[in-house]
Amino acid sequence: MADSSSSLLPLCERISHKSYFLRIVDLTILGLLFSLLLYRIMHMSENDNIWLVAFLCESCFSFIWLIITCIKWSPAEDKPYPNRLDERVHDFPSVDMFVPTADPVREPPIIVVNTVLSLLAVNYPTNKLACYVSDDGCSPLTYFSLTEASKFAKIWVPFCKKYNVRVRAPFRYFLNPLVATDDSVFSKDWKMTKREYEKLCRKIEDATGDSHWLDADGDFEAFSNTKPNDHSTIVKVVWENKGGVGDDKEVPHLVYISREKRPNYLHHYKTGAMNFLLRVSGLMTNAPYMLNVDCDMYANEPDVVRQAMCVFLENSKNSNHCAFVQFPQEFYDSYTNEFAVLQSYLGRGVAGIQGPIYCGSGCFHTRRVMYGLSSDDLEDNGSLSSVATWEFLDEDSLVRKYGSSKEMVKSVVGALQLKSYPQKSLTYFIEAAQEVGHCHYEYQTSWGNLGWLYDSVAEDINTSIGIHLRGWTSSFVSPDPPAFLGSTPSVGLEAIVQQRRWATGAIEVLFNKQSPLIGMFRGKIKFRQRLAYFWVLICLSSIPELIYFLLPAYCLLHNSALFPKGPCLCLTATLVGMHCLYSLWQFMNLGFSVQSWYVAQSIWRIIATSSWLFSIQDIILKLLRISKIGFVIAKKTMPETRSVYESSQGEDDVPKSDLGKFEFDSSCHFIPGTFIMLVNLAALAGFLVRLQRSSCSHGGGGSGLAEACGCILVIMLFHPFLKGLFEHGKYGIPLSTLSKAAFLTVLFVVFSLGI
Repeated sequence: MADSSSSLLPLCERISHKSYFLRIVDLTILGLLFSLLLYRIMHMSENDNIWLVAFLCESCFSFIWLIITCIKWSPAEDKPYPNRLDERVHDFPSVDMFVPTADPVREPPIIVVNTVLSLLAVNYPTNKLACYVSDDGCSPLTYFSLTEASKFAKIWVPFCKKYNVRVRAPFRYFLNPLVATDDSVFSKDWKMTKREYEKLCRKIEDATGDSHWLDADGDFEAFSNTKPNDHSTIVKVVWENKGGVGDDKEVPHLVYISREKRPNYLHHYKTGAMNFLLRVSGLMTNAPYMLNVDCDMYANEPDVVRQAMCVFLENSKNSNHCAFVQFPQEFYDSYTNEFAVLQSYLGRGVAGIQGPIYCGSGCFHTRRVMYGLSSDDLEDNGSLSSVATWEFLDEDSLVRKYGSSKEMVKSVVGALQLKSYPQKSLTYFIEAAQEVGHCHYEYQTSWGNLGWLYDSVAEDINTSIGIHLRGWTSSFVSPDPPAFLGSTPSVGLEAIVQQRRWATGAIEVLFNKQSPLIGMFRGKIKFRQRLAYFWVLICLSSIPELIYFLLPAYCLLHNSALFPKGPCLCLTATLVGMHCLYSLWQFMNLGFSVQSWYVAQSIWRIIATSSWLFSIQDIILKLLRISKIGFVIAKKTMPETRSVYESSQGEDDVPKSDLGKFEFDSSCHFIPGTFIMLVNLAALAGFLVRLQRSSCSHGGGGSGLAEACGCILVIMLFHPFLKGLFEHGKYGIPLSTLSKAAFLTVLFVVFSLGI
């Protein structure tokens, strides 16, 4: 309960990052793009069909930049002051923390364990926290790892709070050796804690290759004869905080759950698992706020829960009710610097409109909003309006929306009315929790239209649009050090597969009920906020980008012009140069190096082009009912890099020798990039031969140095493929991929030459 005294300082404030200089730059680039389009229209009749193709591609790029300019127009973020929380709040609200995982091979339990331990150790009253781990793979190894981790947590959590440990994921904290100190007690505790963590790691590693522990006691009986896609509901209370006073020596609740899955039932992948987490947590603890964290994104900031509560409690005093607080996703890997820049500029831009887009991890939700409430359903004091009371609390309506479980209905009513939840043992609710986990429980209910929304593998974007359509706002908080840190897949197939799933889900949103293309003025979402959701159209830009990467090569081979001639060529040169310098400034402004900018631009473009291209293929096959879209889990790895204590920005965390290393295999995902590289190399070679024979036309309608420079730029952008031509092993392009790309290159050259 917050103190309403107006004399106290606010718990958070809105910070504007509005910059007239950046607005001028954005508008200048937009003006140059429109000028180029105008030039092409005026000279369309003087050139061949390639001029029209270039015009269509550049029109797509101009439209995307227009949307980006609208998004970035008024950037903002919320700055919380967690140090003011204690003097303003007498009774902290409870928070349920969700950690979903689905495959013990691709998501090793030791990674899940570190994420869970970091959450259990945050600076927040332990009696107000509960951590729920959803294991959609129904793995006894994951459950075993959590039971062992709960034992270590009784050492780790008090240690972190006693010595105010900065990083509370053990695998990152113990990467650095013990610093010499006069505090012998700390040194003794540090060494003891590290030994216990090493024991935990050995137990999990040993259990991975040996299943004898399965029969150790009846605790694992529920896992007998189970398969990842065919098993009953399992709910186990790993640890229950029975102290209930929030002492620093206590450990929060820890619950393992795995919903029922049967081969003939649609289970909606991660989205279905999140809704099961929502129901089970509603039965057991029913906290008004929930944190959703991916299993490989540990809590890097101990005060992260307090920071989110500052935003929620401050906004609860006015009509600007906040539905969720999104923290940016940040990673160790240097090739994700492009993602960090996008979040910093576009993330703050969307936050300045109606609020950031839900990113699937590092997000605090309000339970009432996830149960389907709209902003109009609340009075100014936060209570339900009379209309909402009739609509939501009618007995028939409750069963129809939330299912037939009486305990579930009771918990929903309590959450909607903000009633304090009666304290009962967690084990009391196990039977009810198992009931709401049955694969048929959601049948003929509103689940999927409330909670996390179905109809897309990108459940975050889909759910985010649904929330904003109901008139809610959201908040963007970007602290330093970062609130959450994680590791991305290796730079290669795994990264492309992950991006492909995201892109496919984003395009799916374009064709479902939440689509920003349908009902432009429907709902209570602001116009610019709806434009922000048009970023999913960037996925569709892979086709014009792929074409544009091939145009300079085609023009060199066909001896036709792509770019304006004479003084007007400065228009294209200025546009390209200004965009590169602008992008470089954005990187360096966040503390990244020139080298990391170049590498990030290259690798990000390669991953994006390939993944988006194949995601469009997935959507076409789905629309034609030829195949369904699956949820492919990217393989998570435990990075062996030095610890990051202060920030993920600035110095790159991977060795310089590893920058730009791209891993190849025989997958079809690498054929487009190899093809683009070979085509541009072939075109340059042909151009040089023509120069040597003095037969290259530099004027009129023929190609020249401008098109050759275009080929060079494409090769520089795809330089990992150029390096892959001369590398061996996993960093070299396989012969099968090279031969397929070479065949396509020959066809392209023959077509371009008109043979």
